[in-house]
Amino acid sequence: MAKRIIVAAVFVPIILWVMLGPPPLVWTALVCFISAMAAFELLRAVGERKVTRPMQVATILSAALLPLGSWGGLGTAYVNLLSFVVMAVCFWCAIRAYDGDGAPIGFFHVLAALFAGVILPLALSALVELRRMDHGKYLVLLAVLLAFVTDAGAYFAGVFLGKHRGITKVSPNKSVEGYIGGFATGVVFAVLYGLVVSKIAGDSVNLLSLALCGLFGALATEVGDLAFSFIKRQYGVKDFGHLLPGHGGMLDRFDSMIFCGPVVLFIVRFLPVFQGGAG
Repeated sequence: MAKRIIVAAVFVPIILWVMLGPPPLVWTALVCFISAMAAFELLRAVGERKVTRPMQVATILSAALLPLGSWGGLGTAYVNLLSFVVMAVCFWCAIRAYDGDGAPIGFFHVLAALFAGVILPLALSALVELRRMDHGKYLVLLAVLLAFVTDAGAYFAGVFLGKHRGITKVSPNKSVEGYIGGFATGVVFAVLYGLVVSKIAGDSVNLLSLALCGLFGALATEVGDLAFSFIKRQYGVKDFGHLLPGHGGMLDRFDSMIFCGPVVLFIVRFLPVFQGGAG
């Protein structure tokens, strides 16, 4: 527990400073690092030692570079190129292995590499997109804090109010009350956050947009938590990594944001939070 508290006390302020203080490129670089580490951890968890070194290199490089495209506004052509490179390398390794050049590589392992090298960093790229928008530092902070607050709200509601447990075998200790508590916490937090930020930024906010971010962002957070718990259960791992003592790996800390970030980005693009702004 002491390690967990110490790491959080050091790690959280650094994350917040990088998110809010320096130019967006610094935050983008951190997201690239998080994405690369998350891809590495996922491959290690599901690869069963059949993901070859070229597949690993292509996947991790793609995960590291893809969020950079969001910062530079390179668009779908950049995403398509990186996706093609990962796909081509993975299939080439699988074909060579099938010809007897190494251990068999299944189609599943190709898909796992594509998920780690393309889908996962694409989702995390939403955090870069949010930071680049008008009032971007407030929007990306909303998405990140929303994921953490929803997790905390679900946890405490489950501990103190949870009676109906076992609704899913992936997380049998979680309860209906916990999920409801997470949703409610997300909505209340998003609205209160908007009211506070409106005073700081000196701009009016759209409370409907914030409430929708809170509701659907909380839902996405819960789904993300369950999704990666499912992977852990299937492959018998407690944590994806050990980079953060007491917290696991990068994927353990940012799994919820992989789902929450894109949802918040979608909502604020079509229903701006700040009046008269693009976001």
